[in-house]
Amino acid sequence: MNRSLMIICTLLLALPILSQVVFASGLEDISNYRQYSPTFASAGQPSADQLELIASSGVERVIYLAFTDNETAIEDEDRTVKSLGMEYVHIPVDFDKPTLIDFHYFAAVMQSSPEKKTLLHCQINLRASAFSFLYRVIHLDVPMENAIEDLQGVWAPNEDWYLFIKKVLADHNLNINCDACDWGASDFTDNA
Repeated sequence: MNRSLMIICTLLLALPILSQVVFASGLEDISNYRQYSPTFASAGQPSADQLELIASSGVERVIYLAFTDNETAIEDEDRTVKSLGMEYVHIPVDFDKPTLIDFHYFAAVMQSSPEKKTLLHCQINLRASAFSFLYRVIHLDVPMENAIEDLQGVWAPNEDWYLFIKKVLADHNLNINCDACDWGASDFTDNA
């Protein structure tokens, strides 16, 4: 086989791998996109075009954690996601008052089909990264030291979210403290 033909064959064999790289780089263009595992990622609000990219990358389920009347929300996101062949779940989490029920509902959805490739998103990836942190620590046994790095790569939770995270962990008999965890909590009044 001549050298040119070998190069062409090699490129043709590499095409599926190259297309995955293209999808991965496209997904990383979504605001605050974080890939935690081959089946779980979180992000800020994707655009309608990015929802198409999300579907073509193999995502099977989109979970939205903010209110639909947010100024950056996509109108009819539920229809758009469903028309692209993905499952759509909406859990409207009040940013100022997240609840245990919100988290338990999210965890139940995730556990109903844990193998489904899922994108969890909100507007900026604050709610979603906090829920991802909790889910990974509680249900996926990711060490808190590792999960907090991903969370703090997006934001440092404010007092309300610190107390929420603490409450959810306590509800699962876990402690918010870990050797590598710097919550910046010394500024918080910790009454929860």
